[in-house]
Amino acid sequence: MSMIRDLRAAVRPSRVSPRKNASTSSYDTTRDPGTPSAVVDCAVYRDGTRVKSAGPLSPHEAMRLVRRDGGFVWIGLHEPTEAEFAGIASEFGLHPLAVEDAVQAHQRPKLERYDDSLFTVFKTIHYCDHDRLTPNSEVVETGEVMCFTGRDFLITVRHGGQGSLRALRHRLQDDPELLAKGSSAVLHAIADHVVDGYIAVADAVQDDIDEVETEVFSPGRKGGVSRGVDSARIYQLKREVLEFKRAVSPLLRPMQLLSERPMRLIDPDIQKYFRDVADHLARVQEQVLGFDELLNSILQANLAQASVAQNEDMRKITAWAAIIAVPTMVTGVYGMNFDHMPELHWKYGYPLVLSLTIAMCVGIHRVLKRNGWL
Repeated sequence: MSMIRDLRAAVRPSRVSPRKNASTSSYDTTRDPGTPSAVVDCAVYRDGTRVKSAGPLSPHEAMRLVRRDGGFVWIGLHEPTEAEFAGIASEFGLHPLAVEDAVQAHQRPKLERYDDSLFTVFKTIHYCDHDRLTPNSEVVETGEVMCFTGRDFLITVRHGGQGSLRALRHRLQDDPELLAKGSSAVLHAIADHVVDGYIAVADAVQDDIDEVETEVFSPGRKGGVSRGVDSARIYQLKREVLEFKRAVSPLLRPMQLLSERPMRLIDPDIQKYFRDVADHLARVQEQVLGFDELLNSILQANLAQASVAQNEDMRKITAWAAIIAVPTMVTGVYGMNFDHMPELHWKYGYPLVLSLTIAMCVGIHRVLKRNGWL
């Protein structure tokens, strides 16, 4: 049981924020020479150790070795075509519906059980680093990892440029006791790896939301009234969070099934650790749902602040219009073409009217200033 206690340490490296190490999650396109174009790696594991071979193994050769000497085979593919996957599907007896989903991609996270295999779909999330959030910023990028898990095989099919499993494979190969548990241990490691990615991306998205929130609620340049920020930036961030939510929420039920319902393809010692993955996933889901609600509040607050700022502008315009109305009225009266206007022939009429007009304008300005209209 000492191996089980160290399970999480073996499959989970120390977390690094995607802001600080964005390059480490890029897809490694290096493939073993001589393998089909879609096959990234193909290996046989027996007693927790990778079986050495004279050259790259084909899926057919790997399965032949497993059936003869025991162990399990792990085949990794990247965006296979229907023709490239047909031979592997036939060799391992994969269900046609699952094969179709694996080739076409764009699937919802799910868990499907067939007679001799499990088909699991994970959405991988990669944080797109950026200096400043703009209305066109791409915050998260999604990919897919699909796993066919059988008694003596595990086939992973990846779509998208992110979510490479090469580093995970190397870490597992460094822990023979864990790999000795078979294909279900690898399935758990992949699930844990994917959910760890969610946690790191959630932390980075939280920084973006905090930045927008600070800008929205920061004091304005004049009068202490915020002018708001570009609503398109908030809306774009909300759309990216929605994409994140679509990856996280549907996966919770499959993880609960893997942790709670006995399955003959899942080692009992490994199954209990799916519960830990489900717990972490539930925490991320709550965090993402909180992001969505918080962005709704930020967007409403931003629109309210923009409306308040517009009202302030209208008050100032109205105040100046009221001041200008006084001289306008006076000049309008004296602009009428009447013959009998006594003030027109009075020596002090002009300076008196001008003085009264200025005094009235100054008085209105003081009243409006005192009441906060100017």
